[in-house]
Amino acid sequence: MGKSKLGKRKLPKEEVKNNGQEIKALPASRKSDEPIPKKDRWINRQRVLVMASRGINHRDRHLMRDIKMLMPHHREESKMERSKTLTVINEMCTMKHCNKVLLFEGRRKMDLYLWMANVPEGPSVKFLVENIHTMGELKMTGNCLKGSRPLLSFDPHFNQQPHLKLLKELLTQIFGVPNFHPKSQPFIDHVYTFTYLDKRIWFRNQQILSEDGALVEIGPRFVLNPVKIFEGSFTGEALWENPHYVSPARYRQMIRKQASVRYEDRMGQKLTREAKKSKTTFAADETDDVYCLNPTKKATRLAEQEAESSDSSDDDEEDDNVAMNDSEQDDSD
Repeated sequence: MGKSKLGKRKLPKEEVKNNGQEIKALPASRKSDEPIPKKDRWINRQRVLVMASRGINHRDRHLMRDIKMLMPHHREESKMERSKTLTVINEMCTMKHCNKVLLFEGRRKMDLYLWMANVPEGPSVKFLVENIHTMGELKMTGNCLKGSRPLLSFDPHFNQQPHLKLLKELLTQIFGVPNFHPKSQPFIDHVYTFTYLDKRIWFRNQQILSEDGALVEIGPRFVLNPVKIFEGSFTGEALWENPHYVSPARYRQMIRKQASVRYEDRMGQKLTREAKKSKTTFAADETDDVYCLNPTKKATRLAEQEAESSDSSDDDEEDDNVAMNDSEQDDSD
């Protein structure tokens, strides 16, 4: 067999060279079934793994469902068993090709904690979720297109303190929908507001009605109370700790203790009142009226006494007259 001759590949007519770059020109005609070639413009490949641990109640589950509806770039995972440690989530993210995590952790069927983490380098933040109101519970008039990209509005306090700057960056990467995401819509019709008030982060989702800034709330709404910021993903040294944080169990214990203190105070007042109560009674002194300091009361009392004495004298006269008439009738008989 002879050797095949290898020559230079000739460029097709559709390819045109322009400044050293090869640009493919579109054909003059194409079939209707042929898909349109698309450019790869999806650069921000953020994927958020949203999952929960066993032990959350129905309201927490509905809140997690609402957040999934607001985030088209999320990926689901089944509930995590309590026997597993939190570091297992890093392996789950690797299998799901996710680099952010939202973990809803329930305690005692009453308390809800939210973990936000950047996998696998960190950092990770633990929040206590308070004042939860879901979309089904609020029934607001606002509405937005499913999968649309939101605007993120942060309070000016997020630019003043170091830990708030870190939280702002983490919230932006998690709740911000990447541009040109396959499941997103090329519209911006709602805004997420993060307000820092009373040492907490208040979340609101509102619809943009017009360009002049008119807003209508959609829901859900909740409050994030930051507890700790860790260096790694669910591990590492604590970079910041909230000095004003009180756990829900400790708060309920304080309320019960205050109730017990109120009961003890009430019983103590009752015993003091019974101890001060006099066991013997004394007869009233007639000379007490002489030292009456209020002359009006004294005059009123004297007038009442005179009226009673006059009424009693009139009654005695009537009784005497009736007795005399009876005696006269007996004598005549």
